[in-house]
Amino acid sequence: MNPELEREVADLVAKSGITFNDDKIREILKTALALGIDGADRLNLKITASALAEMRSAFAMFAPYASVPKVTVFGSARTKPDDPSYLLTKQVARALADTGWMVATGAGPGIMQAAAEGAGREASIGVSIRLPFEERPNDVIHDDPKHVSMKYFFTRKLMLVKESKGFIAVPGGFGTLDETLELLTLQQTGKAEPTPIVLLDSPEGTFWQAFETFIQTEVAARGLVASDDLSRVLITSDPSLAVSEIIGFWRNYHSIRWVGKRLVMRLNHVPTPEQISQLNDRFSYCLSEGTIAATAPLKPEVSNNEHLELARLVMTWNPFKVGDLHHLVRAVNEFVPNGDNPPAP
Repeated sequence: MNPELEREVADLVAKSGITFNDDKIREILKTALALGIDGADRLNLKITASALAEMRSAFAMFAPYASVPKVTVFGSARTKPDDPSYLLTKQVARALADTGWMVATGAGPGIMQAAAEGAGREASIGVSIRLPFEERPNDVIHDDPKHVSMKYFFTRKLMLVKESKGFIAVPGGFGTLDETLELLTLQQTGKAEPTPIVLLDSPEGTFWQAFETFIQTEVAARGLVASDDLSRVLITSDPSLAVSEIIGFWRNYHSIRWVGKRLVMRLNHVPTPEQISQLNDRFSYCLSEGTIAATAPLKPEVSNNEHLELARLVMTWNPFKVGDLHHLVRAVNEFVPNGDNPPAP
């Protein structure tokens, strides 16, 4: 882009009164102009415009609830109200809402409606997809300001994944399997921070056990995934275990951040030197060099005022071992006394 046009973009942003993150707004505008300069065809421009508009609407809808932990529930729109999975989903969603969590769904019928009914209207968030055979969102979230409608599956899935601190997948069809496999891919590759994932089945169900068998015998056996890639997932039909898996994941673990080659893990409780020594003994195989050590906030964290009150562990984590971060999270969570209640993530 020529310098004169860049100046005009900067002037436009300044005239709009935008001062916070104005550099990113300039990037967005320059990318939009570049699409026109490139001669992008109308369909590509329509996809870009719609996706950006949908993300803007979803960001605005989620913004007032940024400080509230959320769990996303995936599942079939075809599940009937008398199905054991429907009843179990309602029970788990109600229990999570009772602890202060919000429950996000795709706002459709079936399992999505079960989760919304369990959580109740006040604790429900819906991100629906516009389909020719579904007239509107379910009755729980219809006409609620905590609902947004999407044209594209990819923007809808982005918001349901980006905004949540835990995930529950209930037996479903292609859509549910797509969402579940993307969650597993994001965790396996480190493209998303560690989060708890529960594969919830009815007491007599075999859906997720069969899924696990397929992964082990057909996928892992061929070397296409690691044999322990599903170890970061809880498969259960016990509602109390499902709830404790979601909430307990945040007993001590708070968040991670990469600073160059160093990984910073933020914790709610300060680990003792003995506990840090235990971590080094257990996870030395995951380090590219050095050891795991307690640290003060690093300079980039201080510059951005990122949770400076929390304890920290810093390490040079091998990026090829990013899937093992789930095991590290569970290890640091063991340092918290059983009587302590986990803070909201």
